[in-house]
Amino acid sequence: MKKIKITLITAFIAVNVLSYSNVKSISKNTEAITPSSNNDKVVVGLNVGNKAPELNFRSPDGKIITLSSLKGKIVLIDFWASWCRPCRMENPNIVNAYLKFKDKNFKHGKGFTIYSVSLDKNKSAWINAIKKDNMFWENHVSDLGGWHSQPAQIYGIRSIPSNLLISGDGIIIAKNLRGQRLYEVLNYLIEK
Repeated sequence: MKKIKITLITAFIAVNVLSYSNVKSISKNTEAITPSSNNDKVVVGLNVGNKAPELNFRSPDGKIITLSSLKGKIVLIDFWASWCRPCRMENPNIVNAYLKFKDKNFKHGKGFTIYSVSLDKNKSAWINAIKKDNMFWENHVSDLGGWHSQPAQIYGIRSIPSNLLISGDGIIIAKNLRGQRLYEVLNYLIEK
């Protein structure tokens, strides 16, 4: 058990180091987060600078929520699950970021929201985790497919927690922002 904990902690640190280097380069290279000023066709893909693929899935109450319905806002697409301990540990940070930035004006969007994609299989566990973790934004979706869920397949998700930050035009700005890095990138993107 101790080896598993050490392995998980090491993996978490490695992911944060990679996230730091990704965001550090983004904050220095504004081209990576600035929409193209010419009429080049935007490529749909999973890399920074690509247009994020559309998602169209059901909320806990059965309502279809599309990612494109959030156009105009900075959106954190957050992949998580109720059974994922690292996800649940990160949820308070995401809730605080939502509260701090939801009404801010950004260079590439007005306001901030979260599109939460659950990799749960159990609907009750999913709903209970949303309530328990005070994830009170409206954009929660899942197809209850677990690791085989369509959203995870579309975005190539192999581990959670995992997230992508997109501009108001749906362009991927950054990936896997956790802890303080999420705040730093959002602060950098605020319109001054």
